[in-house]
Amino acid sequence: MHNFGNQLQKIKRVKYKRILLKLSGEALMGDRQYGIDPQRLAEYALDIKEITEKGVEVAIVIGGGNIFRGVAGASNGMDRVQGDHMGMLATVINGLALQSALEDAGLQTRLQTAIKINEVAEPFIRRKALSHLSKGRVVIFGGGTGNPYFTTDSAAVLRAIEIEADVILKGTRVDGIYNADPEKDISAKKFNFITFDDVLRKGLKVMDSTAFTLSQENKLPIIVFDMNKKGNLLKVVSGDNVGTEVNL
Repeated sequence: MHNFGNQLQKIKRVKYKRILLKLSGEALMGDRQYGIDPQRLAEYALDIKEITEKGVEVAIVIGGGNIFRGVAGASNGMDRVQGDHMGMLATVINGLALQSALEDAGLQTRLQTAIKINEVAEPFIRRKALSHLSKGRVVIFGGGTGNPYFTTDSAAVLRAIEIEADVILKGTRVDGIYNADPEKDISAKKFNFITFDDVLRKGLKVMDSTAFTLSQENKLPIIVFDMNKKGNLLKVVSGDNVGTEVNL
């Protein structure tokens, strides 16, 4: 009973009990041109550990752009389906790298993939994923949706709905959604809150349209924030005004 009370205290301090964290593959590059920066991975792992210690259940979907960009030249003129399968495998490589960093930080993890690679990861099984989350394990979803023509944004929303996540946290290098590209336009204005309808009306790029519509239809809020700023992840799950919230 005492332990349950402690858990309750942890949960009360955060706004979201279960999150789906979406990271781009490019986020893992750090300052490199492509590949994986171990230092960046270690920083992410510590940020994720910090929120698990508050009782937050964490699932992660990661892109593959950092690796696939390196082989994109080879895929030019290649069949689209083949290219997409290469991208899916890139996300599995990133998932393994992130899993290793999280375990180095002392976290228990499971990597589940939408394509079967039984020697390195579990296949995605919803009930197993829910069981892992309830036991405090960080679950990484690799392989996208397992289907060509769908992005990892779509995979993130799909998995978030399946595991009944409270929110999708899209960690980027920009601190929210702006009315113009803040890296190119210094007069760009940031939104603290914006509705799904306004995002569509203004033509803002938050996620690809398939993912975004799926999120809207399932009333699943999205928060876009700067994952590279230390402590931001904890602030977001605590309900602080960090980044931009997209909601109904």
